[in-house]
Amino acid sequence: MDAIAQYYEAILEIIKQIKEKERENVHKAADLIVQAISDDKLIHIFGTGGHSVMGAMEVFYRAGGLVPINPLFPPGISVIDSHPNTERLEGYAGFILDYYGVKKDDILIIVNVNGINAVTIDSALEAKKRGATLIAVTSSEFSRSVPPGIPARHSSNKNLCDLGDIVIDVHVPPGDAVVELEGLDLKVAASSTIAVCFALNILFATVTEKLLVRGITPPVWKSANVPGGDEANRKYREKYFHRIKHLY
Repeated sequence: MDAIAQYYEAILEIIKQIKEKERENVHKAADLIVQAISDDKLIHIFGTGGHSVMGAMEVFYRAGGLVPINPLFPPGISVIDSHPNTERLEGYAGFILDYYGVKKDDILIIVNVNGINAVTIDSALEAKKRGATLIAVTSSEFSRSVPPGIPARHSSNKNLCDLGDIVIDVHVPPGDAVVELEGLDLKVAASSTIAVCFALNILFATVTEKLLVRGITPPVWKSANVPGGDEANRKYREKYFHRIKHLY
């Protein structure tokens, strides 16, 4: 198969694995989120790596997305502003969770495909210490394939997939890339962003579905790029502007 066909087939297989194997965990996570939204709580989400941060970006302030999403975007995590990079900085997570107000009985979604770095594990451990519920979006196969003691790992050598109260496995293979090309000894074309975005979107679509079943009008953003979008969103911006750090 050429590169296009390889990538297509690999992505379809990953999405199929998520759809078929993670349905129960998606529903478990959705039930908790539905209750939190019913109680007027925010849902915290933290993409704890240079590209994992895109998971939080995907569901924050997005057309068709739920409103009460509080993304954690601390300095140095995204590859956009990693000067210096902080994803391998131990001891940083407590300050992050303090700033964004993650506390007892809150929900924190941590998105990290490899599930091994310092901020990922520190954030997971800190969330559990505070009594928050941890939903992990990660790849257990990837995490468990990484040997202990390498520089990328948290000093505890723990895996995110072993710490979550609920784990939504995105079934990304070790190394992330999925396309093999003759003449190159490394695979190319990362799969994790598509996998994470698929998992998060089916999670929040399921939350929305369950809210409707409860008779609750789901708080959903309308695209600001269609007529009436700004007007429809104004009430949510007014309600949440002082509660969600990055709402603008």
